Amino acid sequence: MTEKNIRGIGLIAFKMVKIMHLDEVDAEYIARKIKLGSIFIYPTDTIYGLGCNALNPESVNKIREIKERFDKPLSIIAMSKQWIADNFKASKSFIDKLPGPFTYIMEPKRPNLVCKEVATGNIGVRIPDHPFTKVVQKAKVPFVTTSVNVTGKKPYLDIRKIPRSITSKVDFIIDGGVLDNPPSTVIDLTGKLPKILR
Repeated sequence: MTEKNIRGIGLIAFKMVKIMHLDEVDAEYIARKIKLGSIFIYPTDTIYGLGCNALNPESVNKIREIKERFDKPLSIIAMSKQWIADNFKASKSFIDKLPGPFTYIMEPKRPNLVCKEVATGNIGVRIPDHPFTKVVQKAKVPFVTTSVNVTGKKPYLDIRKIPRSITSKVDFIIDGGVLDNPPSTVIDLTGKLPKILR
């Protein structure tokens, strides 16, 4: 086999990542892809997120591999404020602040809200104040939300600066432009008093 043929096979085998501008997103199509387990880089009201269906163990494990994060729980985007109220022990006053740049650590009222690969106890929950959130919510499943980076490295605010070592491992990149916001404020609501963790 010639070197040219070997290079050709490599190109055929290389995974193609679909890049869509936010304005070009077909919400129904993306919702179907979320349900099927596709992995996304997407914009939020803070930084770019890395996410997938939080009920799909295989997809969640792929995100953990990308981030090299194997021991800490991941957070989710909730389907609605009502879903949070129905499924978590949390004050209505905090839920009413959503959507917004907050991640609430909350105790679930029942098990199996997400697969164990996401979290096995308390869960971080978000509803970002961003148009793409409504697309995610059309899938009607909890959706992993974690920063696009290897754990311990700075998160990315511009998709053009995300290294190929990350982008080659996702299925879709949603281009929301250059973001210029700090990460979400993390508030632990599992104790007697709220506690700001970040």
